[in-house]
Amino acid sequence: MVSEKKDPGMWQGFKAFLTRGNVVDLAVAVVIGAAFTNIVNSVVKGVINPLVGAMGTKDLDHYSSCLKAPCVVKNGEAVSGIPILWGSVLSATLSFVITAAVVYFLMVMPMAKYLARAAARQAAKEGTQEVIEVSELEVLKEIRDALVAQRGSGDGDVPGGGGPGTGGGSGAAGGPGGSAL
Repeated sequence: MVSEKKDPGMWQGFKAFLTRGNVVDLAVAVVIGAAFTNIVNSVVKGVINPLVGAMGTKDLDHYSSCLKAPCVVKNGEAVSGIPILWGSVLSATLSFVITAAVVYFLMVMPMAKYLARAAARQAAKEGTQEVIEVSELEVLKEIRDALVAQRGSGDGDVPGGGGPGTGGGSGAAGGPGGSAL
């Protein structure tokens, strides 16, 4: 009898999905976004709408045009005509622009500057490490060159070292340029 491997249960998969960091971060972002929406709506209704209302009505939702006259709206329903409620679109657009500006200037831009500074610090740290490694390599090369030069200059004193005064002539031993060994 062959034992079958069971796939992880639905509950285990759901539990793994929930315990991932991304899901928790997303949930926090949604909650913060909902709270932030209330703030933006309050700013639009309390500050922007009255400023725009200085030119007309205080509520942007009341701005409209009539595509087919006569437009009569009662209790939010068009009784006759075809009204275009461009004031509500303007209000929503202002809410979006204000939200985007606040998110950009108070969250995105400072975070981008912080990440750029952190990347510059990391690059400087890596550059310093590279300079240290290069300088160690240069010191080792200098030591090698000094040892080679020392060994090369010391070879003249060693018989058979290939320096001056070594054999190689055709004369008898002990003759000029010859070795007494």
